[in-house]
Amino acid sequence: MTDKPTFLSLFSGIGGLDLGLERAGWRCIGQSEIHPYASRVLAKHWPHVPNHGDVTTIDWTTIEQPDLICGGYPCQPFSYAGNRNGTDDPRHLWPHFANAIRVLQPRYALLENVPGHLSLGLDAVLADLAALGFDAEWSTVSACSVGAPHLRRRVFVLAHTNGAGWGGITVPDSRPHQTLTKGQHRYNPDGQGLARERTWNQGRPSSLGMAHGLPGWVDRRRACGNAVVPQVAETIGRMILAAA
Repeated sequence: MTDKPTFLSLFSGIGGLDLGLERAGWRCIGQSEIHPYASRVLAKHWPHVPNHGDVTTIDWTTIEQPDLICGGYPCQPFSYAGNRNGTDDPRHLWPHFANAIRVLQPRYALLENVPGHLSLGLDAVLADLAALGFDAEWSTVSACSVGAPHLRRRVFVLAHTNGAGWGGITVPDSRPHQTLTKGQHRYNPDGQGLARERTWNQGRPSSLGMAHGLPGWVDRRRACGNAVVPQVAETIGRMILAAA
């Protein structure tokens, strides 16, 4: 047994959030993914962690209660690259994430999505979290804020029960010397910190259309496109533990 805090990963993809949180000192006790290739990646790297499959059919009362639930629910309803149909999009799966939180009552929930979510749908997500008894803090975080040679901006939301907040510790954004919203601090990407500890492959990968910093042996662009940068999740995971 281990005394590490636990997390349940939803919409796991190839495990970007999972890898980052594990590096930060968390333990994964469950995943949820239906894409065949991504599921094979999860089975290879987390052979002892159950993949519960489709979030729309999971009976959450049968799942072990985690300290944190994380996930990047589908971005297509909110992305500027799509039709932005919001709740009318059949891929709008946030309600199932919210149901997992309602039943399992973790101390934290970590959400990830595209920046287009800020102007479409995030207000409803925050309202749902409040109705479930959770406060929330959010920020736009870029991959280059943790040392990557590409931008990849994403919105991260940390929801927490009363008394379980970040205690003033905030997530850095990639924009140097610029004040962020909701109490974010200024971040210098040339300074000290986790970004100095994790190195990136600086060469161009063999698969065309993929960003610098992704290794050439990751040969499935769809998997990489849907993945969360582990270094971002690691940074947030360490901040949560430090504040706790």
